[in-house]
Amino acid sequence: MALNMETKSNRTEQLPRPSLLGLAPSFGFGDRLGLATPGHIAACRKGNFQPIFAQQSVREMTRTQRTPEEVMSAAQRGIQEEGWTGNWGADADHLKTREDVEKLAAAGFTFFTIDPSAFVQNQADELTGSKLQMAAEDVVRSGAFESLHEVEGTYLNKAHHPPAGDKIAFTEKETLYRAVVKYGKAIAHAHKMAEWIGQRTKDRGAEIEVSVDETDTPTSLAEHLFIGLELKRREVKAVSIAPRFIGEFEKGIDYRGDLKAYEASLRRHVGVAQYCGPYKLSVHSGSDKFSLYPILGRVCGNLLHVKTAGTSYLEALRVIARKAPDLFIEIIAYALGRFEADRATYHISARLADVPKPVSLSPTKREDVFLNQDAGRQILHVTFGSVLVLGKSAKGRPFKDGIMETLRNNEGLHKEVLAAHLGRHIMLLNAG
Repeated sequence: MALNMETKSNRTEQLPRPSLLGLAPSFGFGDRLGLATPGHIAACRKGNFQPIFAQQSVREMTRTQRTPEEVMSAAQRGIQEEGWTGNWGADADHLKTREDVEKLAAAGFTFFTIDPSAFVQNQADELTGSKLQMAAEDVVRSGAFESLHEVEGTYLNKAHHPPAGDKIAFTEKETLYRAVVKYGKAIAHAHKMAEWIGQRTKDRGAEIEVSVDETDTPTSLAEHLFIGLELKRREVKAVSIAPRFIGEFEKGIDYRGDLKAYEASLRRHVGVAQYCGPYKLSVHSGSDKFSLYPILGRVCGNLLHVKTAGTSYLEALRVIARKAPDLFIEIIAYALGRFEADRATYHISARLADVPKPVSLSPTKREDVFLNQDAGRQILHVTFGSVLVLGKSAKGRPFKDGIMETLRNNEGLHKEVLAAHLGRHIMLLNAG
């Protein structure tokens, strides 16, 4: 028995381990099934981005009923199989609590995305006068700041000159108070989370991202400056920050918005990232934003992290569409029935009326409608949890069993479609 335990321990020690990636440009590959890493490696080889191969949010793990250890080991197996010898990261994505930190740190993750969105107060955008003052005082009482006097002394009428940008200054109390109300509690929570991460990873080090992208309105330049300076003042060393950019970053489809306006705004945000850090700008819901990639690569340079997740699941379904068409029809029909409930936690524009019934389409047209066109992609994207955990075929077999069997029987095709689709992401970013 002792010999067997020792042999198992030695094998565990030989598994590839994630690294810290620093300020090199990086790309996150989410894998909801645990079979995508070979395809992700093939895609990664088409550019010069540092990869994060183990990446999953707590929400996604809950919806797919996977553990942090399963996510990590799946990536490690794929890395071993493909003979990848370069650096790679492991992103404990969208962490909200100390318990989240403990679980993901125990599994060996190295990159920790703090999500303080529950503490962002979006109503700040509408407050003025005495109501804004009272809200700011409430933030102080919560313990986020010593006093409003401290905040004013630190920020009011202090000019900042980020590179390649205009002078930024909080010249009015109202503008400063609004930033305090909107982000003060979120920054304080991120500070606590960073301390917990530091305590839990002091033996190996860690990288921290702070995500404020899930807000109702875009992060203004002044708000970004406030966030960056406050994190620096609190000695939270973020390797990346994810602001809420202008335009629409809907799941699974290209960017919707004015590209020229986006590029002009991005340049100024990069200037703030250089000034307050430097740290990378992180683009969440980065999947399939093909029109943006040349801009991101050109403007951000090395200060860029792009995060993808659901697009790899959709490419797995492309294999199902081609190799198990009857199963694909059943998955679509089930997803259509789950869509209205499952879309509640996502900002998307798809409607059921936008897609035809799958049985009325030829196999080629079915793949096109549900995996190439916006509405179909979004319907399948947001219903992944229900499909993988609850869904069953007419014969009672769980959809996930059929999906996994088909992918394992068609490893070459699965790798090929992932390499092509994610490789397109990488090449466009690299070209920029």
